[in-house]
Amino acid sequence: MLTIDKINELLEIKESFHASYKLCDILKNQEERENLFFAFLQEEQDLSFDWFTEYFQEEHSDRKGKKQDFTPDGIIKVASGVLGVTKSNADLCAGTGGLTIKRWSENPEAFFYCEEFSDRAVPFLIFNLAIRNVDAVICHGDSLTRDFKAVYKLTRAERYSTVEELEIAPEFKAETVIMNPPYSMPWKPEKEYLGQERFKEFEVLAPKSKSDYAFLLTGLDMLDENGTMSIILPHGVLFRGSAEGSIRKRLIEMNTLDAVIGMPDKAFLATDIPTAILVLRKHRTTTDILFIDAATECTKRGKQNVVEQHHVDRILHTVKERQSVDKFSKVVSLEEIKANDFNLNIPRYVDTFEPEEVPSLAEIVSDLKEVDAKIEKSYQELATMMQELVASDSKTQKELDDFTRYFTERANQYRPRKRGEQLSLL
Repeated sequence: MLTIDKINELLEIKESFHASYKLCDILKNQEERENLFFAFLQEEQDLSFDWFTEYFQEEHSDRKGKKQDFTPDGIIKVASGVLGVTKSNADLCAGTGGLTIKRWSENPEAFFYCEEFSDRAVPFLIFNLAIRNVDAVICHGDSLTRDFKAVYKLTRAERYSTVEELEIAPEFKAETVIMNPPYSMPWKPEKEYLGQERFKEFEVLAPKSKSDYAFLLTGLDMLDENGTMSIILPHGVLFRGSAEGSIRKRLIEMNTLDAVIGMPDKAFLATDIPTAILVLRKHRTTTDILFIDAATECTKRGKQNVVEQHHVDRILHTVKERQSVDKFSKVVSLEEIKANDFNLNIPRYVDTFEPEEVPSLAEIVSDLKEVDAKIEKSYQELATMMQELVASDSKTQKELDDFTRYFTERANQYRPRKRGEQLSLL
C-alpha cells in the first residue's frame, strides 16, 4: 500500500515537500524514470485510481490560494460515467490526474489532453500518465489566459510512455471533456477575451470574483461538434445573477445543457460545500433538461459523506434512462425553465420534501403529561436544594426565606395538581 512514508521512501526523500522537485529530476531521465515506475509497481498494481490524491491533498495542495480540492472517487465515477466511451478526452484542471485516470481506465486506447497550473502537481500528473503508458499531451500553465510555460508529449511505448517537451501547445478538440476546476476562484477578465471563440457567443465574461463560467466555456470550446462535457461546480452557478445569469441563459438557449446532478455535501476532503455536475452536449435532439437531486446518495463515514458504487449506479441509470423519479429526478421542459427565469436551482424542479407524520391526540397528551412530570420533579429538586441554603447573617437569611417562599408559591401556581393538593416544601 502506498502510504505517505512509502512514497517518500521510493522517491528517496525525507520530507514530502521535496517530492515535486525530486520527481522533476527523475522524469527527465528515461532510465531513472522507468526504474522508479518499476519500484512503484512492486508496491501497487491497481492502476485504476490516482495513488497520490490523499498524499498531494495533505502535503502539497493550496486550498486557500488555488482552491485545490481533489475529486472524491464516487463523484469521479459519476462525472466520468455520464460521458461513456470516447477516443479522446480533455481535462483542463487535471491536478495529479484523478479524473483523467478514471477516463483512461474506461477508455485505455484513447488520447488524453491535460492542462494544469500548479508547479507541484504537474510532475505527479506526468508520472501518473507515463506509468500507465498513455498517449497524452500535458500543458503546464494557465487554462484561462491560455499561457503555458511548458508542454509535454507522452507517447505510448512497449511498457511506459516516453516523455518529450514540445515548443507550443497543439490545437485540440476532444470528444469528451471532464473538469473539476477551482471553485469560484478570482480571475482577470480582459475585454479582448470577448473576441475569442470560447467567449464571443456570450457577450459577457464571468465576473472577476468567480471564474466558474470562464472554466466552463473554455472547456466547452474544446469539444468537437458532437462532444460531451461533464464539469463539477458549486451550486451558485445554477442561480447566481448578473453576468453569470446571462451566460447561463445563453447556454440554455443554445441547447447545450443536458443535465444537472446535485451531489452530497461534505464529500470533499477540504470543503463541506455541495457540488453539482453539469452535463453539456454540443449536439442534442431534445430541448428539455434532466435534474437529479442526489444530495442524499451517500454513506456517512465520520465527518465525510461517501458516494458509494450503488449510489453511482442509481444516478447513472437515471441519466441513461432519462426518467423522472419521485423525489429524485425530473425531466424539465424548456418552457418551465424559461418560466423560472432560467434559474436552475434544483429544488425548484425536484421536490424532495417529506411531510412529518402528525402524532395522534393521545400521543400529544401523553407527551404533555411527561413534560409536566419532568417540570414538577425539577421544581421539587430545586426547592429542596433551596431549603438547604443557610445565610451568614439574620438579614440575609430573611431575604433567602422570602425568596424560597415566593418560589414555592410560583411553583404551586405553575404545575397542575389535584384538588386540595399542596406543594409541601417548607
